[in-house]
Amino acid sequence: MKFIHMADMHLDGQFVTLANYSNKAQERRLEQLDVMKEIVEYIKENNIPYFFISGDLYEQEYIRKSTIEHINNLFKTIPNTKIFITPGNHDPYINNSFYKQYKWSENVHIFTEKLEKVECGNVDIYGYGFNDFYMKNQYPNIKIDNPDKINILITHGNLDTGFDENKPYNPMTSRNLKESNFDYVALGHIHKKSYKDYENQRIVYPGSTVSLGFDELGERGVIEGEILEDTKKITLNFIKTSAKTFEEIEFDVSSISSPEELLQAINNLKLEKNYYKIVLTGKRKFDIDENKILDLLTNTNIIRIKDKTAIKYDIKEIAKQISLKGLFAKRILEKITNLEESKIENVENNEEQIKELLEAFEIGMDVLNKNN
Repeated sequence: MKFIHMADMHLDGQFVTLANYSNKAQERRLEQLDVMKEIVEYIKENNIPYFFISGDLYEQEYIRKSTIEHINNLFKTIPNTKIFITPGNHDPYINNSFYKQYKWSENVHIFTEKLEKVECGNVDIYGYGFNDFYMKNQYPNIKIDNPDKINILITHGNLDTGFDENKPYNPMTSRNLKESNFDYVALGHIHKKSYKDYENQRIVYPGSTVSLGFDELGERGVIEGEILEDTKKITLNFIKTSAKTFEEIEFDVSSISSPEELLQAINNLKLEKNYYKIVLTGKRKFDIDENKILDLLTNTNIIRIKDKTAIKYDIKEIAKQISLKGLFAKRILEKITNLEESKIENVENNEEQIKELLEAFEIGMDVLNKNN
């Protein structure tokens, strides 16, 4: 049997990262529809008999009926493909959901919160989904009825991440799932793909189909799988979609002498048509205004500038001087050393304090230099 497995499209999502950039969020939502068409066309061209959608197909709060109609019309173009959808925490099976209120194409089966088995000849498809925005796992130990068949489980939730009593997302363990002996477990919820992390992997996250922001860098797509009926050998491939990706590029400013030179250098970067965050590194020789640089850039696909440069003064060398500057540097350096050597558990808090101390040192040096 062959199948396509996708999850976490989040149709009609708000794309907060792009919200402040003229029409880019709307363009991204249209791009989602293009990707859905692309996937359906691939299924049609390759005669794929099964299509698994493991939750968060859309955003319950923002989804429009026109979007659902568009997707459903796409599904109608592959009538010979059985489509199975399990609701996730962003598109739960609640009273006003389109899963419950809309008449879907005949080849679409939508699971509810109740564990269900659908028999498809030599394949049994098991599934259950969210009936609210949070959900405890009611089925930690699922028993398959016929081990001789190919058995598939489709659901949405957290795997091996512990249990949050206040915000449960259908927590599961890989141990329980492996003991259930499913030939393939089609998961959703985690936006990072996991399909070849270990040999003979059968518990799979395809990752988000279209990335939502800079916390989802790089290629996105779906999993194409095949399970042989006689041996149950499994083959998995990642199919990349054509949607723009979010990318980070480090740019060393050490050899740059002015804000104008930096702006020109960034504008001269040869970039593809994706969304970019430029991370400035190295030792700066001038003050950097991230927002000002962003406003003046000609490449509109650069949507974020992050300053991670080092200060323009060598604090250790200045601390050796017998002067007011040296005394100032020595005091700041002592505080930084204490933080670095402290055994406070909150490492991130220490790093933030060190950053603030270095910024204070830089400002102080600027003032001292002007007064000389």
